[in-house]
Amino acid sequence: MSTRTIATRRFAVAAAAVLALSLGVTACGSDGGKSTGSASGATTASSGASDGNAPKATGDITVFAAASLKETFTDLGKKFEAANPGTKVKFNFGGSSSLATSINSGAPADVFAAASPATMKTVSDAGGADGAPKTFVRNTLTIAVPKGNPKHIAGLKDLTGSGVKVALCAKEVPCGAAAQTALKAAGLDLTPVTLEQDVKGALTKVELGEVDASLVYRTDVRSDAAKIDGVDFPEADKAVNDYPIAALAKAPNKNGAAAFVAYVRSPEAAQVLTAAGFQTP
Repeated sequence: MSTRTIATRRFAVAAAAVLALSLGVTACGSDGGKSTGSASGATTASSGASDGNAPKATGDITVFAAASLKETFTDLGKKFEAANPGTKVKFNFGGSSSLATSINSGAPADVFAAASPATMKTVSDAGGADGAPKTFVRNTLTIAVPKGNPKHIAGLKDLTGSGVKVALCAKEVPCGAAAQTALKAAGLDLTPVTLEQDVKGALTKVELGEVDASLVYRTDVRSDAAKIDGVDFPEADKAVNDYPIAALAKAPNKNGAAAFVAYVRSPEAAQVLTAAGFQTP
């Protein structure tokens, strides 16, 4: 066999090998437009963006939430854990303004749910929110009174009567700011006997009989209906609070934060929230 013939055969074999390798790579990298490689698959699972699925939630998820969300979020946390084995939702409930201050001071948290856009804005403006916060419910004020309404309070004006002791939330707290808006709409000047740092504090004053009434959210009266009655008043429509929620930029558990926010905004969670008296945005 001549040297030229041998060289020709070697070139043909090499070309065939290159062609086979090229076809193999193409087949592995393309399956109807779906990536099957382990590296790209891991990226898809992590981001949840390629196939529309939410990021997989695991581990602890710390949620800072307004005090008025305590009952509903505790319930939602249990439902979320059941749907996401391996997760544990830990809550810190309190006045939205104090929670925002803690977040801006570096407190480790994954999610913030506030009782007003103004409070959430203090976190967003400091770069603390991961993306734009989303309003998920609204809430309205009512007058909380002891069972049977012994002072026969029928509206805001009755709170200014002689001998009527009233508890309000502090002005910097969303429920306090809403109360001031409602009182202004009614043209009333009210001096409370106590200012509380969150809505649960104002409600507790009524429960304990330390005051005759307090301005709280309808949801709080509904959750405490065995001990408290509620008196609605028309000026409440002037002071409706939107509740925004956001995953936090420095969240230790980013996937968990994103998944919990998505769940709170889901139809399933909406049913729990509206059943508790919250309104849809």
